[in-house]
Amino acid sequence: MTSRDLAVVVVAAGLGTRLGADKPKAFVTLAEKTLIEHALENVAEVPALEQVIVAVPAGHEAQTVEIIELALAGKNVRFDVVVGGQTRQQSIANALGVIDPEIEVVLVHDAARALAPASLFTRVASEVRRTGLGVVPVMKIADTVKRVDANVVRETVDREALRVAQTPQGFVAKELLKAYAATTAEHTDDASLVQAHGMQVNAIEGDERAFKITTADDLTAAELRFVAADSDGSLRTGIGTDVHRFTADAEKPLYLGTVIWPGERGLDGHSDGDAVSHAIVDALLSAAGLGDIGANFGVDRPEFAGANGRVFIEATLKLLQQKGFSVRNVAVQIIGNRPKVAPMRAEVEKVLTDIIGSPVTLGATTTDGLGFLGNAEGVAAVATALIAHTNSGPTTAPKVG
Repeated sequence: MTSRDLAVVVVAAGLGTRLGADKPKAFVTLAEKTLIEHALENVAEVPALEQVIVAVPAGHEAQTVEIIELALAGKNVRFDVVVGGQTRQQSIANALGVIDPEIEVVLVHDAARALAPASLFTRVASEVRRTGLGVVPVMKIADTVKRVDANVVRETVDREALRVAQTPQGFVAKELLKAYAATTAEHTDDASLVQAHGMQVNAIEGDERAFKITTADDLTAAELRFVAADSDGSLRTGIGTDVHRFTADAEKPLYLGTVIWPGERGLDGHSDGDAVSHAIVDALLSAAGLGDIGANFGVDRPEFAGANGRVFIEATLKLLQQKGFSVRNVAVQIIGNRPKVAPMRAEVEKVLTDIIGSPVTLGATTTDGLGFLGNAEGVAAVATALIAHTNSGPTTAPKVG
């Protein structure tokens, strides 16, 4: 096999529904870069790289070309962008359709495993060259594993022989192309696909950094890897609370999390009474050591009279940016008998996540009928925020994922 024998297929066509973002998963921001940028920057450092093929959702081709050109700047590497299919397997098939016929080894990688290091790609490719077989990086299972049938635990499975598969998965190019040409069934990964056609796949030790980002919690875990150890105060937390009384004005809408809650009476306040947004602002300011909402946007400032909560959040984010902080995540809990949070949870989380640029989660609780909240006289909100210096670099600790 030649010194320039390697192609890497990056699968980035997933919509990322479980992540709860308003864009395809690969284009969600992690530490001020998209997941696909992180993935391609690592791919660019792999030796013997001849071709990179990226499968993305329709409409993201031009953006992806710009990202690839930046990641591969100064490297003589061919790249292609293809539109993904309805499934992961279809997206890979589309990518393999433009592979250079001179390629001898192909690695297939999920952009959702954005932090997989170049060293893992190199080890997988080297093992494919050495053996001429398929190669999958795997990790041992730390938890006890149960076999469950209809909620009944049937047995404890011996985990010693079980492993969790990662990507990149590597193959002799002509063998993978042959398997894809012959397959008629859907498979969860490429290793199972080639095995279904009689090809052997070997395992090598994976890398903890190659964990898959699927949910908002996974994204938060990934963000933490870019925060240096907190001995210098780079990682900081804050808490904020706010309480507002329901208004006597039957025409005033209820704003919580910057959006209107249909059919609910609004809250009294100098602005729009958005307890959720105001609690978030106090949590962010607290974490950054910048005082509180009253000190920065007090009732003596007429320009904030009746203002939507978005105004306060965006102004706070500018203050944090000026001080060199970025937001890692925010969690908010609404306390009160009304409104019911479940019908609005997803919408509010999406809107706030978009404004803040980091995961926001929304919860709710009651006071068991106690006090003014239990009497449905008003709404309270408690928020926590995690922020960090924007110049924090990626770390291998804490160990998450």
